[in-house]
Amino acid sequence: MHIDKVEQDEKPGWKLFFDGFANMKTVGIGVVLISETGLHYHVTAQLRFYCTKNMAEYEACILGLRLVVDMGVQEVLVLGDSDLLVHQIHGEWGTRYLKLIPYRHCLHDLCQWFRSAKFRHIPRIHNEVVDGLATLASMLHHPDKVYVDPLHI
Repeated sequence: MHIDKVEQDEKPGWKLFFDGFANMKTVGIGVVLISETGLHYHVTAQLRFYCTKNMAEYEACILGLRLVVDMGVQEVLVLGDSDLLVHQIHGEWGTRYLKLIPYRHCLHDLCQWFRSAKFRHIPRIHNEVVDGLATLASMLHHPDKVYVDPLHI
């Protein structure tokens, strides 16, 4: 698994891998959280509303960071293959697409909960496990009667 290779290259600590998948019909997001002791927490969800690939990336990252906040983690390294998200959260790139602005603000607010939250772009090949989770989530068929109310940001 390529996550293991990235994990070996980094210092010990909590790591959050995220990815989003979107096509014309479905959207899936995936997260892998790795603790300091090496425990892996896998989270996946299908979004039942339209969003772009970049919006799905933000949704996945926000889901993962909320999990980290709930676990009481103070320092986290966030790794994803979304060049856009990483550069936007670092403030290196602007956010032109109006629908991404609330996502960026939400991520910024979530980062205030941490003593340290660092974001790093990784090649897609090193994110293939999380990519697989997101793709799998997009393929799952749910009964129309079962749903979770969307969170309005």
